[in-house]
Amino acid sequence: MTIRVWDYLPEYEKEKDDILGAVDQVFGSGQLILGQSVEQFESEFARYHGVTHCTGVDNGTNALTLGLEALGIGPGDEVITVSNTAAPTVVAIAATGATPVFVDVRAADFLMDTDQVGAAITPRTKALLPVHLYGQCADMAPLERLARRHGLAVLEDCAQSHGARHHGRVAGSMGDAAAFSFYPTKVLGAYGDGGAVLTSDDEVDRALRQLRYYGMDKTYYVVRSPGHNSRLDEVQAEILRRKLRRLDAYTEGRREVARRYREQLADLTGPGQLQLPEVNPGNTHVYYVYVVRHPRRDAIIEALKPHGISLNISYPWPVHTMSGFAHLGYTRGDLPVTERLAEEIFSLPMYPSLSEERQNKIVDALRTVLAAL
Repeated sequence: MTIRVWDYLPEYEKEKDDILGAVDQVFGSGQLILGQSVEQFESEFARYHGVTHCTGVDNGTNALTLGLEALGIGPGDEVITVSNTAAPTVVAIAATGATPVFVDVRAADFLMDTDQVGAAITPRTKALLPVHLYGQCADMAPLERLARRHGLAVLEDCAQSHGARHHGRVAGSMGDAAAFSFYPTKVLGAYGDGGAVLTSDDEVDRALRQLRYYGMDKTYYVVRSPGHNSRLDEVQAEILRRKLRRLDAYTEGRREVARRYREQLADLTGPGQLQLPEVNPGNTHVYYVYVVRHPRRDAIIEALKPHGISLNISYPWPVHTMSGFAHLGYTRGDLPVTERLAEEIFSLPMYPSLSEERQNKIVDALRTVLAAL
């Protein structure tokens, strides 16, 4: 049996009655769109993060897009972010008509190099979009200082950081707004698609609720254009409500898997060898993915396949090198750390229900492969 980088079936077997109970509850409620489950999930998700408002939307990309639009970002504006991220981060910026501006990441933690952000700010800069990547938060203090100094909005990309904390503050509570994805692989994943935007700003929340529903303030009457059809599904909201109660348990499970990797692979690390994830001081890492680094990444991935282990690369192509963003004018060499990481990083299997037996198999196979390089 192949061990994949992610697998929801063991978790589903354990939680099946609750998941199917959520479906039955919604189907029997008489309200299939923007009903009680969405309202309750929004309230509970906001409360978990210590913010005032949550607006459920249909996916994480639209959470970013609507979040930017609600913050007033549009054509002619610039948004500073990173290229070492999933493409939707940048797709969302482009969808607003704004221009993505990239800074490099740090070699140690793969997160935004906040020392480069100040030099990237221009008169057209209107927002900073830090990505809390792989399960830990970017360094927010310098970004908050820059935002105050230059009058910029801050939108946190929290698609990979449900439950992560940064000096005691939970991811999603530190910016003007925060966008989440509930894609099934996420730490808090739906059984389909979904997203949400958090904010404590009443006007931003009002804009979000209009934007997700065609720009309407009341049924059939459009007050904001262009609007979107971007509503969180009632079934997914009820499933997420129930899973939210287990979010801390999910993150503890992931940290336990990470602890076992760290202990079992510690003697294989060093310059030119395997590099394990670093956790920055003040951060609580939730390990959405367990990203490691090795200069012979491709050979390792291929050699593990006969052992029945299928790995993933997050991400093999920096966004600034993709042909779809060639018009931005970036070339290879502009973001050297990001480009080097794309050649060396890969993800080991990571999910709370990964058994010790399977994890031991992964570690043993990795040891065998590394010894043969």
